[in-house]
Amino acid sequence: MEGSEDETVRGGKGGTWGVKLAHLRLDIVEGPDRGASFDLSGTEQVRTYLGKSPNSTIQLNDPLISRRHCAFENAAGGMRFVDLNSLNGSRVNGIRVVELFLEGGETITLGGTTIKVVNEAPLEELVLTPAVRFGRMIGVSAELRRLFPLCRRLAKSDVPVILEGETGTGKEVLAEALHEASPRASGPFVVFDCTSVPPTLVESALFGHDRGAFTGAVGARQGVFEQADGGTLLIDEIGDLELALQAKLLRAIERSEIQRIGSNLWTKVNVRILCATRRDLEREITEGRFRDDLFYRLAVARIELPPLRRRQGDVPVLTRHFWEALGGDSASLTPQVLRRFEGYEWPGNIRELRNAVAHQIALGDLADPSSLHRPASARSIDTGLVPHVVKDVAAPGDVIDRAIADQLSYPRARHRVLSELDRRYCEWILARFNGNVSKAAAASGIARRYFYVIRARGSNPVE
Repeated sequence: MEGSEDETVRGGKGGTWGVKLAHLRLDIVEGPDRGASFDLSGTEQVRTYLGKSPNSTIQLNDPLISRRHCAFENAAGGMRFVDLNSLNGSRVNGIRVVELFLEGGETITLGGTTIKVVNEAPLEELVLTPAVRFGRMIGVSAELRRLFPLCRRLAKSDVPVILEGETGTGKEVLAEALHEASPRASGPFVVFDCTSVPPTLVESALFGHDRGAFTGAVGARQGVFEQADGGTLLIDEIGDLELALQAKLLRAIERSEIQRIGSNLWTKVNVRILCATRRDLEREITEGRFRDDLFYRLAVARIELPPLRRRQGDVPVLTRHFWEALGGDSASLTPQVLRRFEGYEWPGNIRELRNAVAHQIALGDLADPSSLHRPASARSIDTGLVPHVVKDVAAPGDVIDRAIADQLSYPRARHRVLSELDRRYCEWILARFNGNVSKAAAASGIARRYFYVIRARGSNPVE
């Protein structure tokens, strides 16, 4: 789906799609902030965060709530409430909830705070931007198109931006789009993935080294800061960076200078910093795994990309786009295939969708339709691309039983089960290819870099 940012979709008010939004207000009726009110209406902010963190959109002083306790998401006809795995949980009308739809009139209890949800006015139609793409980011959904005006403004600035979202939602694609729409577009765009470099080499990869700085340093080498001089540096999965290096990264960002390993000289660099993470950095701060001073230095602006399952209308658009980009025969993209793709939740998001399209193009009628209802990392097992399957690889019944017995919340239980699946699958496929990561990733149907991600995820289960 190539074209300019001005491509439009039609329908609704004024010839472009709109979305009906509710005007909801939060009135604090009990707790330390009693008497305060917060308006949830807005045109661009998809998520409003509530917590005791100073970086929350709504900051409360209740010690019993988490730093980032919950979120309110704009949605057609009302507001979606999401508990963010908070320590003490959330109750709506007396019932503990993880996620539900608010229309007004509900009572929310968070820690020692009671909130009344007030519907202030009738539904009002928000006319969305007519553009259905920002750079290579493509989408007709309200959830994505409402982000485009914010993205365009941030592209023109030089401030750091944190890109948040689940794995596979397109954070790297958005980062490159921000660079290409910025005054730095003629400069380099450099990506550094904190999960793809061995811990002992991360400092050298970031800041470079001089000849003889350590065993094996036979020559001087630039780090990614120097490589990105005059352009943009994306630090991917920054939540996985070790604490000791976080301090050095903060110094480099604040002073715009770096020091190579083995050198006494400081080198000035002119780099715009973008960061991407699948983690909740505020929770990482609370648990002592991420520096708060680095977070506040980076969180000048934040963009959270919605998961594909919440981007209504984007699956068929992206399916057609990938089908064309991968050279598929348009006649083979039948309504049945599109319906099957639309009926799946895509836990691996856009990356998983692209792989599924490639798989469908390659196998055609031989593709197993039921494979879209199994976990992403097990799906390639059923295609015939990976022979000699071990039947119980993706059968973590013991893990499910333990998660239920431990009375975990659904998000934590799901995370634990998927982490165990990642661990078992990676152990099996690596053993099959004698530890060769490239062959294991290819046989798994995923990119080598993403294989490292799920391997690391499987080695750090949620307890």
